[in-house]
Parts: sequence; C-alpha cells; structure tokens
Amino acid sequence: MTYVLDTNIISALLRGNANIKQRIESITITGHKIVINAICYYEVKRGLLDANATTQIKYFDKFCETFGLTLLDRKQIFEEASYLYANLKKQGKLINDADILIASSTKIDKCILVTNDSDFQRVVGLKVENWLD
Repeated sequence: MTYVLDTNIISALLRGNANIKQRIESITITGHKIVINAICYYEVKRGLLDANATTQIKYFDKFCETFGLTLLDRKQIFEEASYLYANLKKQGKLINDADILIASSTKIDKCILVTNDSDFQRVVGLKVENWLD
C-alpha cells in the first residue's frame, strides 16, 4: 500500500508531531510506501521559504529525498480531475483545484491520502486516513 501525505500532515510533522512521526516509522517498517504529492511539495516548500525556516527546509528536503514525490504526469489524472470538478460543482460541493488534483492522482494510483482536511471526504472512491485524530 502507498500513502500520500497531504500538506497539513507534512506541516504537522515539521512542527514535531510525535504521532505523525510514529505512523511514518511504523508504515516504513511494514514495507509500505510513503510519498508526497508534487502539489503538496510546492505548498510546503513555498511556505517554508516565505518564513525563511532554514532548519525545516533542510529536514523537508531530506524527507522528500527519502520518500519521493508523485507527479502529475499522466492524462488519466487530469481526466479524473475534470470529472471530479464537474461532479462536485453540480452537487454544490466544489473543493479547490489543488485538492482536486491531489485527490485525482491519489485515486488513480489507488493510494491512501493521509490528510486532516475534511473536504476530501466529498471525493467518492478516495481512500482517506487522518493521522491527527
């Protein structure tokens, strides 16, 4: 199984959340994979650079080297994102474009999205876990 970490989970880890750190260690020990979505990478990195958080930037860079990124590199992801956007808009439950792309790539790759963002519950068929609960 592959777990995709959302921005809020990475931020909690960077703030020293022991529960997140323990979950990451235990997932890694069991042989499952952890990755970061490219959009989440951008969201975290821009925030760290804006805050000039040099220590956290070094930790984040090492973390990303260890676990790697998932990229938005296939037409299928954008097809799914377009479908999700249209359906959520028709239901009056639209979420932001970045989250639609994160959800689409995670869903297409049959991964579990680890997030504290309840908006992702609106995406039918997306597997979600919240490690902050």
